[in-house]
Amino acid sequence: MKYDPITKEDVTKMSVTPNLLNYKKAREDFRWEDIVRELDGFDDGGLNIAYEAIDRHIKTPIKNKVALYWEGKDGETEEYTFLDLQRLSNRFANVLKGLGVRKGDRIFTFGDRIPEIYISLLGGLKIGGVIGPLFSAFGPDAVKDRLGDCEARVLVTTAKLAGKVKEIVEDLPALETIIIVNRGNVPYELGNREVSYEALMNQASDALDIEKTDKEDYAIIHYTSGTTGKPKGVVHAHQAVVGHYATAKYVLDLQPEDIYWCTADPGWVTGTSYGIFGPWSNGISQVVYEGGFRASNWYRVIEKYRVTVWYSAPTAIRMLMKAGTEVVEKYDLASLRYLASVGEPLNPEAIFWGNKAFGLSFHDNWWQTETGCIQIANYPVQDIRPGSMGRSFPGVTAAILDDKCEKELPPGEEGHLVLRAGWPSMFRTYWNKQELYDSMFNNGWYITGDRATMDMDGYFWFVGRADDVINTAGHLVGPFEVESALVEHPAVAEAGVIGIPDPLAMEVVKAFVSLKDGYEPSDELMRDIKKFARKKLHAVACPRKIEFLPGLPKTKSGKIMRRLLKARELGLPEGDTSTLEE
Repeated sequence: MKYDPITKEDVTKMSVTPNLLNYKKAREDFRWEDIVRELDGFDDGGLNIAYEAIDRHIKTPIKNKVALYWEGKDGETEEYTFLDLQRLSNRFANVLKGLGVRKGDRIFTFGDRIPEIYISLLGGLKIGGVIGPLFSAFGPDAVKDRLGDCEARVLVTTAKLAGKVKEIVEDLPALETIIIVNRGNVPYELGNREVSYEALMNQASDALDIEKTDKEDYAIIHYTSGTTGKPKGVVHAHQAVVGHYATAKYVLDLQPEDIYWCTADPGWVTGTSYGIFGPWSNGISQVVYEGGFRASNWYRVIEKYRVTVWYSAPTAIRMLMKAGTEVVEKYDLASLRYLASVGEPLNPEAIFWGNKAFGLSFHDNWWQTETGCIQIANYPVQDIRPGSMGRSFPGVTAAILDDKCEKELPPGEEGHLVLRAGWPSMFRTYWNKQELYDSMFNNGWYITGDRATMDMDGYFWFVGRADDVINTAGHLVGPFEVESALVEHPAVAEAGVIGIPDPLAMEVVKAFVSLKDGYEPSDELMRDIKKFARKKLHAVACPRKIEFLPGLPKTKSGKIMRRLLKARELGLPEGDTSTLEE
């Protein structure tokens, strides 16, 4: 179902003039080389992500500007200027050098959103190390799989999480050093291969000659799960900072006076690209909140720090919707000027709710771990077409190809969403899986694995993962379209849709639904939801079956795991579940 566009006011009437004023002109004039010139770089053309994010600002007046407003889960607060982060990350870089860590060695973090994790990641990049952040919610086996695959040499973790590491350390011969962060000085006895973060930092110098890395030197590994087999290590080079910087500036519209909050954990690529490097390379103050989700706490954080730009995920937005608008009205959120969303397609209902709750629209955008930065987006100056991912970023060429990934399709036809290879933050390989990496490209196109359509004006519309699309009676049904219709029902909080075998239609649509507070599963409610869906969808797209669940399986980054719903429905192997939200 298509909705009327949400029109934007005249640019001259906006409280802040957007960085991207004219999308059409930007597409004509944009050159990645011009973006590189806005960064410092090295004399030989090299780049270092940490230098561009932190050190280059030390030569400017913003060196004493607060870069990080940190609030812990128990309410403790700390502030770090760009100069503070430079000195602390220099110290950690020297700690690594003192441990014998060299350029190219893999340095991983496994901890909550505490300052030491951010400092460690920056310090690792400064010596030319390859950093890899992990979710603190991972179990021992998930940590072992990732550290073992890339033969990580150093792991930074906390006293609280060290027990998980002790279970696997003997299975990780390449892991020479485990650096233990002990916030609060809780009683802890260092064990095999373990050293104290605080003790080493107290002894280290904050003077450092940063490693002059080449733009193609490996910098970051993010592991992403697949349907089968072990997680894949997605590798990005230092050149990725060009994409982080440009998209944070033009898509998130970050400006010098902004206070920015990205709710993502660094274990998810959004939490590094836009929770560390994008904002800081633009010299922006950002908030990091260690606590978990609770609507009132999130609104309190926005009010307390006067957040202006807020970047979150559709799942979080739906959870805020579930909490209702009454809690919104208890807080002063007038500082907000720009809202953005990523992680999975944003249902139109969530966009309309944002307008109601905040007087602002959420701007959805699309990218992947493999792309490294935003590729398709809704922009501050463009009308929003609810349900659309938006238009491709200037400097990025996106298209829809046929099922053989050979021919470009005209507007309105569904096919494979592809990107012309060559943007700066494009992944460089899958660690130890070069053959798999090569299979992701065809005739100069990166095959994203998503299916979509593009309209006459260049707006892209997500249909589903190539392996999620449902073929029912010869009709292709995108699960997102069905899910979007279902969550418009007043009782439905979340919906996940799959295809299940049918002797006549090959597949039929089945929906898994979690309900909002105040509603209970019943046959009557099921019939009402089906009736509601029939008014929104083509007959073949309406769920034949509905199953109520207390909650839907999601990744730690908030994506509904349709493949897990399908595996459980059909009794198939579940594949890698290490990123499953607990």
